[in-house]
Amino acid sequence: MSSISTPAKSGGARQGVQKFGRFLSAMVMPNIGAFIAWGLLTALFIPTGWWPNEAIATMIGPMITYLLPLLIAYSGGKMLADHRGGVIAAIATMGVIVGAGDVKMFIGAMIMGPLAGWIIKQFDRSVEGKIPAGFEMLVNNFSLGIIGAALAVGGYYGIGPLVGGFTNILESGVQTIVNWGVLPLVSIFVEPGKILFLNNAINHGIFSPLGLEESQRLGKSIFFLIEANPGPGLGVLLAYWVFAKGSIKSSAPGAIIIHFLGGIHEIYFPYVLMRPVLILSVILGGMAGVFTFTLTGAGLVSAASPGSIIALMLVSPKGGQLAVLAGVAVAAIVSFLVSAIFLRNYKADDEDLAKAREASQAMKGNKTGAAGSAAGTNVRVNGKVEKIVFACDAGMGSSAMGASSFRKKVKAAGLPINVTNTAIENIPSDADIVVTQQNLTDRARAKAPNAHHVSIDNFINNPVYEDLIEELKASQAGESPAERNTTATPDAQWDIDNALDKVAPGFDSSNILRKENIRLGLPSVSKEEAIREAGRMLSAAGYVKPGYVNAMIEREGVASTYIGNGVAIPHGVGTAKNEIENSGIVVLQYPNGVEFEGGTAYLVIGIAGARGEHLKILTKIAEAIEDESTVQRLANTRNVDDVYNVLSVQPE
Repeated sequence: MSSISTPAKSGGARQGVQKFGRFLSAMVMPNIGAFIAWGLLTALFIPTGWWPNEAIATMIGPMITYLLPLLIAYSGGKMLADHRGGVIAAIATMGVIVGAGDVKMFIGAMIMGPLAGWIIKQFDRSVEGKIPAGFEMLVNNFSLGIIGAALAVGGYYGIGPLVGGFTNILESGVQTIVNWGVLPLVSIFVEPGKILFLNNAINHGIFSPLGLEESQRLGKSIFFLIEANPGPGLGVLLAYWVFAKGSIKSSAPGAIIIHFLGGIHEIYFPYVLMRPVLILSVILGGMAGVFTFTLTGAGLVSAASPGSIIALMLVSPKGGQLAVLAGVAVAAIVSFLVSAIFLRNYKADDEDLAKAREASQAMKGNKTGAAGSAAGTNVRVNGKVEKIVFACDAGMGSSAMGASSFRKKVKAAGLPINVTNTAIENIPSDADIVVTQQNLTDRARAKAPNAHHVSIDNFINNPVYEDLIEELKASQAGESPAERNTTATPDAQWDIDNALDKVAPGFDSSNILRKENIRLGLPSVSKEEAIREAGRMLSAAGYVKPGYVNAMIEREGVASTYIGNGVAIPHGVGTAKNEIENSGIVVLQYPNGVEFEGGTAYLVIGIAGARGEHLKILTKIAEAIEDESTVQRLANTRNVDDVYNVLSVQPE
C-alpha cells in the first residue's frame, strides 16, 4: 500500500494564478448559457447548419460582437462594484468594441469590465459621507454617466485598438502553431494545469475567446476541445477499474459516470495524485486527442461546459460528431494504456483516496487537515429545511462532489431534503442552507442573505456533515430549542444563537425602541439613502456617534442586510463598536419598498447593539417576520403603536 503525503501550502505565485483564474472564470461562467445559445443558433441556422435560416442567422453576428462581450464585462464590473459596477463596465466596453473594428472584444471585455468597476468603486469611496443630504441620487447617477462616458471614449481611442492589435498578433501566433502541427504540445501545460485547478483560467480565459473568434469565421473551433476533452481523465479511471487492486478499484465506476457523463473533471484529479506518475498518462492522452482533432478537422461551435460527452455532442457542428468522438476515444485509449503500465497490481484503499483528495484540495488553495474540520462553523438549524445548496466558483467541480457525498447521507437518514450544487452567482433564492468553502462564504452570503450559511474548509468527507445531519434530524422532528433561533442573523456579528444569555442583567429594554424613533409612510428611496437615514436617526437618538453611519454603508458593501419577508436590518461592521453609545433600534416604514440585494424591504430597521443588549429585540424581529401577514400589516399601518407593540421588548 502506498502512502500519500499532503502537500505543503501552495506557494504565493500559484495561489495568485489560481485567484486570477477564479476571477476570469467568474466573469465567463455565469454567462455560459449565452455562449451555448449562440453556439446552438450557429450550429442550427447558418448556411451549413442543420436547418439553414437566413433571417434567424442575422442574430448570430450581433450576439458575438456585442451581447457576449457586454455580458462578460458586466459580470467583471459587478464583482467589484455590484450592479453599479456592472452598468459602467458595459458602458465602457461599448467603446472598446466599436474602437476595435472587426475584432471580437472578449479579451477587451475582460480588461475593461473589471477596470471600470474598480474606477467607480474608488470614486464611490472618495465621496462616501461627503454628499449633502438629498443629493445622493443626483450624484450617483451623474457620476456613473460622466465616468462611464469618459471610459467609453478612452476605450474607443485607446484600449479598443490596442487590444485589437494584440488579438490579431495572438491569433497569428496561434495559427502558426496550428499550421506547424505542434498544437498537441499545449497538452504539456494544459493537463497538469487542470490538476492545479487552473482549468477555468485556461479554458475560459484563453481558449474560449480564441475559439469564439475562430468559430465566427469557420463555424467551429478546435480550441473548445483542448481543455474540455474528457478522454484523458476517462483513460485513467478505466485503468484503475481494470488493473488496480483493493477497495479503490470499486470506486472507479462511479467516478467514470460523474466524469464522462456529468462533465466533472475534478473527480479524477485525486486518482492522478495517488500515483503522480499518471500525469504522463493525461499529458500523452491529451496530446493524442488534440492530434486526432487536428487530423480529422474536429471542432465545436461553442464552449462545452461542463466538459461531458453529452455537452460535446450538443455543440458539435452538423456532421462533426464522429470527428469529436474519435479524438475523445483516442485520448482515452492512450491514457488508459499508459496508466495500465503504472497500475498493474497497484493496491490502494479508501484511506489513500481520502489523502489524495486532501492533496487535491491543497492544490486548489484550500486549507488542509486530516479531519477536514471547520472550526467555529455554526451548523445549528432552525425550522424545516427543504433545500440545501453546495456552492463553489463554477458550481461544477468541488461543490458537485460535496453535494453528491452529502446527498447520500441525507438519503440514508431518511430526510426529505433536496441537495443540489451550483455556482455562487446562481444560488437560488429558496435555498435554506448554503454550504461553501471558507474563502467563498462572504460571496455566498451576499448572494443569498436569507439562507443559513455553513462555512467549511473541505467538501469531501467533512465531519461537519455528521453534525449537520443530526441538526436536520432534530429540525425535521420539530425540535426548536431557543438557542437555535438563527433565522434573523445573516452573519456572526449579530449571532442570536448563543448570546441571549449574555444580555446585561437589568438593562432598560424599553429604551431600545422608542415610539419617536418609528417613522411611517416614507417615500421610496435608494438603498443607500435608506441606510443613511436609519443611521442619522440612530445618531440623533443618542445611540451612536455620527461615524457609525459610514460603518453601516460599509457593512452593506460586505453582504446584504436584507433578511427576508420584506425586512432589512442595516447595521455597522464589527470594527465600529466604539461608535456605539447605547443599544437601540429605529424603524423606517417604506410602503412602496426599498430595493436591497436579495429583495424589497418595506421595513428598514437600523440597529446599534452594545454589550449584547440588542439581542432580545433581534429575537423579537425574528419572531415577527416569520409571519408574512404581520410584516404586511406593519408595512402599511399608519399607527405607530402597531409597530411598537410588535417589535418592542417589555421589561421583565
